[in-house]
Amino acid sequence: MPSAAPPLTPSTIRADALRQLRAALAAAGIDSPALDARLLLLAALDISSAELAGLPEAPLGEEGASRLAGFAARRLAREPVARILGEREFWGLPFRLSPATLEPRPDTETLVEAVLKTLRRRGHADWPLTIVDVGTGTGCILAALLHELPQATGLGIDRAPEAARTARDNAGRLGLAARAHFIVGDWSTAVAGPVDVLVSNPPYIESDLIRTLAPEVRRYDPLLALDGGPDGLDAYRALAADARRLLAPGGLAALEVGEGQADAVAGLLAGLGPVSIHPDLAGIDRVVLVEARG
Repeated sequence: MPSAAPPLTPSTIRADALRQLRAALAAAGIDSPALDARLLLLAALDISSAELAGLPEAPLGEEGASRLAGFAARRLAREPVARILGEREFWGLPFRLSPATLEPRPDTETLVEAVLKTLRRRGHADWPLTIVDVGTGTGCILAALLHELPQATGLGIDRAPEAARTARDNAGRLGLAARAHFIVGDWSTAVAGPVDVLVSNPPYIESDLIRTLAPEVRRYDPLLALDGGPDGLDAYRALAADARRLLAPGGLAALEVGEGQADAVAGLLAGLGPVSIHPDLAGIDRVVLVEARG
């Protein structure tokens, strides 16, 4: 049963509201109570950090108290902050969320970094590359790459129509509509190729482990984007076959993987060319990248 939200009223001052919400989130066992409380307060009042620091004694007001109480109840029910706010930053860019999309996570930036590093090493960053993002979700991977690769164009594919719409809207808001296109499809069977870059953050959780995930993930992330089959590798088998069919000579494929999966996925891609494994900031092997033979 969710913990009770703090008793917020229009006369509650900002500093007290922040303290009460932080305490309520901590009592509920939420990992980052101070940060979450601050983000929710700023959003509920539509103020900046500087405004909060400058006027900590200002009352919430009727609308602010009502909005913050609603946000608090949702967070105490373990809805992630980004879903409450409807947006999450990735690669320094804002991405709107929908129920059909995963919340972009910092770990996935490892994939963008790995692709860019490889392309720059090869002197291809200014080439008119074609990129395909399978299971695009919010479109964050494709948009981040197009943001850094001004001559590239990309196609995002998702099995969920709502996700494809969300990705298209995000690309449009970021000024990438002319270079980013999105379709609904089952993996990359809708693409004929050849393509220069194939990227994906596919579902990789073992089916039997879904029920053990944190409530923020289990309740709010779409199952279609989580369930990787009995061993978590179903998507990678499909993507390995797609890579063999789609990649242009010298093209590359980069796939995000779950903890402990890098070696298995590297094995699936090894026949294509040299494989490298890239750790995230926590030192966990997070991305498997293969450079197809020319």
